[in-house]
Amino acid sequence: MKRWIGMYIFTTFACAAMSFAQNTSSENKEKQLSADELKQYLEKKDKIFFLDVREPKELEELGTIKGYVNIPLGQLESRLAELPKDKLIITA
Repeated sequence: MKRWIGMYIFTTFACAAMSFAQNTSSENKEKQLSADELKQYLEKKDKIFFLDVREPKELEELGTIKGYVNIPLGQLESRLAELPKDKLIITA
């Protein structure tokens, strides 16, 4: 059941436009991705970082997404050092 829920969540995120942020020299850029664009990024796994910002309760209810690193939104500011600066960050 959890596996199905995880796939449902991933499919939902993939079908819906996903936001991502990429650090550049002095600015952050944000963009909405289409499912096709996300698919292209998924093929470049070594150049992207998948970040799941859901809180622990949400993970318990909905399950995790394989390959995503979970840093709850409430902790994100204090854990920014854990985010890579040389990769595209795709959030869920």
